[in-house]
Amino acid sequence: MMADLFNDRQNDIVYATSCPSMMDSSVELVTDCRVHIWFYVLGVVPFYSDRTLVSLVRKYVSVMLSKNQQKPKILPLSSPRHVAIIMDGNGRWAKSRGKLRIFGHQAGVRSVRRAVSFAVSHHFDALTLYAFSSENWNRPIQEISALMELFVRALDSEVKSLHKHNVRLRIIGDTSRFGVRLQEHIRHSEELTRNNNGLTLNVAANYGGRWDIIQGVRQLAVQVQEGVLCPEQIDEDALCRVVCMNELAPVDLVIRTGGEYRISNFLLWQIAYAELFFTNVLWPDFDDTVFEGALNAFAKRERRFGRATPNDANVS
Repeated sequence: MMADLFNDRQNDIVYATSCPSMMDSSVELVTDCRVHIWFYVLGVVPFYSDRTLVSLVRKYVSVMLSKNQQKPKILPLSSPRHVAIIMDGNGRWAKSRGKLRIFGHQAGVRSVRRAVSFAVSHHFDALTLYAFSSENWNRPIQEISALMELFVRALDSEVKSLHKHNVRLRIIGDTSRFGVRLQEHIRHSEELTRNNNGLTLNVAANYGGRWDIIQGVRQLAVQVQEGVLCPEQIDEDALCRVVCMNELAPVDLVIRTGGEYRISNFLLWQIAYAELFFTNVLWPDFDDTVFEGALNAFAKRERRFGRATPNDANVS
C-alpha cells in the first residue's frame, strides 16, 4: 500500500510541477507529504489508515493547486472589450528561414494559442482572428490544401483546451465551401463550447467584409419579401442584427501584423469606430509584449465616436 501511496504522490507532484506558476508550491507540497509519510511509517498517527492518508494527500494537492492559480487580470475602463487581429506575415516568416509557407502557418498556430491565452487572462469579451479570407482561395492549391488540413488538426488539438478554459468558439464566414470533414469538425467544436460564457473566440474563415454585408442585406430582402419588414424600416440597427457577431460587443481595436497598412476586407461593418494598430512584427513572432503594446497605444487614444471634445466645442 505504501508503494501505491508513493506512486500516487509522484503522479500528483508531476502534475503540480508541470505548471511553472506552481513550482514553489510543489516543493512545499513534497515536504509536507514526506512529513505525513514518516508519521505513517513511525506510527505517530496510527489513526491514519492507508486509504485516509492517500485521500489526505490528494486533497492537499487539490487545495494547493487551487490556491496557487493565478488570478486573471481585470481590464481597466480604457481597455478594449473586443479585439480583432489580421494575422499577417506567416509566409514571409517562413521564407526568411528558407522554409515552405506552410511552416509559417504552423508557427502561426502557436501565436494563436498565445493570443487566446492573453485574451483570457485579460478578461476580453471577444477575440476575432482573420484566419482565411474569401480572397485566399486564389492562392496555390497546395497551400490551400495544407491550410485546410492544418485547420482540421488545430480544431482537434485545441478545442478541448478551449472548452476547459470556458472559451466559446465560433467560426464566422461562408463555411459551405469547405470540405465535409472540416465542416463536421467545425460543428463539433462549436457545439462542444456553445454554452461557455468566458471569452468568445471568433475565427473568420472564408470570410470577407463585403460578403458579410451582402448576406445581411439578403436576409433583410427576404424579410421584406415575406412582409415581415417594410423597406422604410431598414436602417443601421436592422443591418446590425443580421451581420456576423451581431450579439457581441462592437470591435474596439483592430491589430494588423506584418507591416501592411490596410484592412483587407475584414469586418468592414463591425470596425466602423474601431481603433487601428499596425505593427511590423510578423504573426509567428507576435507575443504578449506586442499585444501589451497595442493595448497601451489603445489606452492613449481619445475615442470620440463622432462627437466633439469639450475643447473643440469651445472653439468659435
